[in-house]
Amino acid sequence: MAKAYWIVRVDVQDAEAYKAYAAANGAAFARFGGRFLVRGGAYEAVAGTARARNVVIEFPSYEAALDCWNSDLYQSARALQKGGADADIVVIEGYDGPQPQVSEPAPTPGAASE
Repeated sequence: MAKAYWIVRVDVQDAEAYKAYAAANGAAFARFGGRFLVRGGAYEAVAGTARARNVVIEFPSYEAALDCWNSDLYQSARALQKGGADADIVVIEGYDGPQPQVSEPAPTPGAASE
């Protein structure tokens, strides 16, 4: 079974409200098997738009990720933000199929053909 992820992009307007939310949300993530893979940190937006803070949370399944979002425990934590942040949140099923393989070296840009 493929894992699932919350992909979150956040702009915080009220740091105190966001701190209260962050302190409370861990109980929901723990109950549903959530694990932080990205929690803030350095980033560079190489294409498209960005928000100030980025988070990726891994869950053992798509069902667990959605159950966490829909839980009273998480929604209670979320209510603590009181509009203190604007966020884009996507719950997405992971991919558990074949991966790209290296079969030969990539061409070097500008190299002459032999």
